[in-house]
Amino acid sequence: MNMQITTTLSANPTDDARLAEILANPGFGTHFSDHMLTIEWTPEKGWHDARITPYGPITLDPAAAVLHYAQEIFEGMKAYRHDDDSIWLFRPEANAERMKRSSERLALPVLDVPEFLEAVEELVKVDARWVPGNADGGEKSLYIRPFMFASEKFLGVRPAQHVTFMVITSPAGAYFKGGIKPVSLWLTEEYTRAGRGGMGAAKTGGNYASSLVAQQEASGHGCDQVVFLDAQEGKYVEELGGMNMYFVYDDGSIVTPATGTILEGITRSSIIELAGKMGHQVTERKFAIEEWKEGVASGKITEIFACGTAAVVTPVGSLKYAGGETSAPASQDLTMRIRDALVSVQLGKAEDTFGWMRRVV
Repeated sequence: MNMQITTTLSANPTDDARLAEILANPGFGTHFSDHMLTIEWTPEKGWHDARITPYGPITLDPAAAVLHYAQEIFEGMKAYRHDDDSIWLFRPEANAERMKRSSERLALPVLDVPEFLEAVEELVKVDARWVPGNADGGEKSLYIRPFMFASEKFLGVRPAQHVTFMVITSPAGAYFKGGIKPVSLWLTEEYTRAGRGGMGAAKTGGNYASSLVAQQEASGHGCDQVVFLDAQEGKYVEELGGMNMYFVYDDGSIVTPATGTILEGITRSSIIELAGKMGHQVTERKFAIEEWKEGVASGKITEIFACGTAAVVTPVGSLKYAGGETSAPASQDLTMRIRDALVSVQLGKAEDTFGWMRRVV
């Protein structure tokens, strides 16, 4: 597709004083930049009418298929402003490839990698002033949310014949309020996230919707996040509500649950590469909940951490479950070293020996 993106700039962009106020304390997912990108798809025209317009509400027919059959996917990625004022994306090609896989699983049209990258980059360029700096030593970024949904006016269970792809952006500060500290976890033994052949490996809203009741359960027990086990046997750790997990052993080796029914996180794969380069053997395999409990109790498991685009890397604390609790591992040393190494690459503080960063401005 030879995509021609038209741009209509906002007549009332956020003024400099208000923007400075927002960027000083952006929070997460509460403020949005001045513009958004939209591309339409139909079988007859393919992808067409690519446009950047002022950010604002969208109009959907009450019969829009997405509202009834949840045919939609999304991505999460970030742009970073380096000290020289240049702006960089972190592994956007991986997000584009994952969105292709999600599209195929949800029977949505595929937006090819070059077009995905162009769409994201053009919007970031238009709203470049929304990318926070980090002169204060922080870890701010511009969170980017590409998403695709069935916009056809139609009631019936079949793939939509009109699909809309959009990108919006939001300045982001720390994901967890109060800074980096171990997250407490609740083990749900009633709810599962996804099963074999399901949508667990696709980044689609239904996966997150299904986690909410379990997250409520976790909150009710005073925990920050929920741990899901596999749907088939109910004994293997899969993922948290929105993050992947790692277990560090006393010999320096690291285990992370194998994918297949869980999302193949881009931060997850980056950590596997990064930890390997740091000299740690990383194994992807089934990981039983009993191995977690026994490993911490014996001291064989020395650290546990979780990762995701929004949270980056966070240490894991105690695990609560019906009838008991497993205490937090003793150390956070490797967790924080991995976190610092990853963030340093993203913010341009360390050399990008992996080729992960893509310059936009």
